[in-house]
Amino acid sequence: MALQQSELASAVSAVRVSIHVLAATVWVGGQLTVAGLLKTVRSLGPDASKKIAKAFGKIEWPAFFILVVTGIWNVIADNPSAATSSWRYVMAAEVAIALLAGLAAFLHQRSQSKKLLAIFGAISGIFSIIAVVLGVLLAG
Repeated sequence: MALQQSELASAVSAVRVSIHVLAATVWVGGQLTVAGLLKTVRSLGPDASKKIAKAFGKIEWPAFFILVVTGIWNVIADNPSAATSSWRYVMAAEVAIALLAGLAAFLHQRSQSKKLLAIFGAISGIFSIIAVVLGVLLAG
């Protein structure tokens, strides 16, 4: 039995959204997990947190890239020309906040002082959570 075009479109849509959600799980969930483990990690030695951060970066940035790509794919697939103006405003806010989260994470990784590490880490985490909430709003 062959798949109907609408069934195939639904299957592709499910895969697209699933990949996006899984990438968000790695990006946001990973940040929250690393933050939650930080006290324990620091007790393992002076370089332990840097080693954990470097290891997390190897999966964090590919996940962020996948988020961006699947986010663009989601917008194209959802036909934004037919969207309401409020949906477009929320989408613009979500994109801006997600990019700011990525920028803050980038700056966090390159920070040399504990103060900047904390500030940029917090900004990235908070903005990432806000982006998830806005994404849920957009999904309906």
